[in-house]
Amino acid sequence: MNKAIITVVGQDTVGIIARVCTYLSDHSANVLDISQTIIDGFFNMMMIVDYSATDVAFETIVEDLDALGEDIGVRIRCQREEIFTKMHRV
Repeated sequence: MNKAIITVVGQDTVGIIARVCTYLSDHSANVLDISQTIIDGFFNMMMIVDYSATDVAFETIVEDLDALGEDIGVRIRCQREEIFTKMHRV
């Protein structure tokens, strides 16, 4: 299984989760876990996805999600799970 961590942060607007999940579904990425909060109008979401069956390269997913974030006014980061884990070790 190839897992990635996707984080989305920005001003809350209608459809953020739908747009991100639609993109992932369109490319056969499976959402394994999702958590989201809205605090004082700021949206924060973290997802764990399996990208083993995707029809595009991981780098393309990263670039596309970055562009999608710009389009909807949020910051979307996508990192391989092992990189995320090493960066956030306590």
